[in-house]
Order: sequence, then C-alpha cells, then structure tokens
Amino acid sequence: MELDSCFPGKSTVAVNLSLALKNRLHGEPIGLLDLDVFGPSIPRMMGLDGLKPEIDSKKRIIPLTSYGIKCMSMGFLVDSDSAVVWRGLMVMSAVQQLLRQVIWGPLHTLVIDMPPGTGDVQLSLCQNVPIQGVLIVTTPQTLATSDTRRGIQMLKTLNVPIYGIVENMTEFICPACGHHSPLFGHQKDGPGSTVSGGDRLAEATGLSVLARIPIDPELIQSADAGKPLMFTAPQSEVGCLYDQLAEHIIKCQNQTVHTTLSSKNTY
Repeated sequence: MELDSCFPGKSTVAVNLSLALKNRLHGEPIGLLDLDVFGPSIPRMMGLDGLKPEIDSKKRIIPLTSYGIKCMSMGFLVDSDSAVVWRGLMVMSAVQQLLRQVIWGPLHTLVIDMPPGTGDVQLSLCQNVPIQGVLIVTTPQTLATSDTRRGIQMLKTLNVPIYGIVENMTEFICPACGHHSPLFGHQKDGPGSTVSGGDRLAEATGLSVLARIPIDPELIQSADAGKPLMFTAPQSEVGCLYDQLAEHIIKCQNQTVHTTLSSKNTY
C-alpha cells in the first residue's frame, strides 16, 4: 500500500496507520518503507534515529523493527545531518536498493511512504511494483488539493488502484478545552454552508474522503519523541480515527483478494 501526497503529514499518517493495521490484524507482520529519499522522517518518528540496519552475507539489508513494525528508510543509510544531493539516476538506484535488497520476510501489508510530487520515484514504483492500493494524503488547503489532483491523474493514467483520500490537519484540537478549530478555514459552498478542500478534491476526482485527521498536540509530541500516537494513545480521538481508517483499508484488501481469487477460478 502506498501513501502519496504533495504536502506535509503523509509520514505521520504512514506511521500511525501501520500501527493501526497491526493492532487490527492482531499482530500480523507489517512493513513500513520510507521512500522519501530527500527528507526521510520515519527513523525519528519510529524511535530509530541514529540506528543502522545489519547487512547479511549476501549484502541484503535486514530491516529494523520498532513497535512490532519492520522499518526501512534511506535515513538509516546516510548521516541524519547530511543533505542528500543526488541526481535522478542516483535517487533511482537508492530506491531500487530499498525495494530489492531488503529482507522483509512474510508481510501482510507493506506501507510505502512516498516522496512528495509526481517525479521519477513515483512513476518507477507504479510501473514496476504491484501496488494493491494508494491512499492520497492532502490538507484542506485549496493549494494542496490542486497539486494533489495532478498526482491522482498520474495514478489513474497508470491504472493504479486508489483507496481514497485522507484529509490531514483538518482541524486543531485545543488541549485545554477540546474545541475543534479549522486550521485552513473552509470555503463557502453556497449560503450558510462550507466545504473543505478534501471534499472538493473528492468531488473533482470521484474518490471518497476516508478520514479527516485533526492536529492534536499529543500527536506532534509523540512523533517528535519517537513514540507514535497509535502506541501511546490508541484510544484517543485521533487514535480511533486511525483505527477506523485501518479497518476500511483491510476491508478493501480483502475485497481485492476475493476478486483476484474469483477471477483465477473463472474459465
């Protein structure tokens, strides 16, 4: 499963969704692959910052494990303070290494955190890796949805299945009173009504908004501390939203498997 976005927040979604899937699947093996070569954040979010994976005798990479999730990121292979200044061919070589030389073992789901945009990494992955489905992560901001729409068009052109849209940073939850305040505001959609950017994106692309994730200060603090919210507070309001999202993804996966098996039995 791939998470694609043009704006911040996709890594937070990838990390917490991975744990939500593991919880929902009662410990089934889940992998998390960070392909954001230029800005890898999974190591810090998963409490693995500064650690290096082991290499076996066949020069294959053994992924690190945190909170029961197998993790791999370019951030494990380069110095965290160094800027990655690579040309396209070097980037693609690194991506191929992360895809082909990691010993994942049996996995129920591999969650892939993609770099922003619609560049060579996304195109190569969609053309060369069998992807069961993509989650589009956006924010309510109109600018974000405009850029994200181009990514959706690329996926549709390449016939890549799309699960739906996750609207991240929908609101801010006040830690003092619990009041929800829209971060970007909602545009007017006729007298007395408002609509978010995620709704407009869904209407324009024919997709569904699967989840609206607010910003909770606890979510930010947990990410900075390397302790995902789905580990520290899975029963919180935001945690329940991730749990519901994971439940929906699992249903989509089961439908895909059932359809595939049915087609194989058709003569």
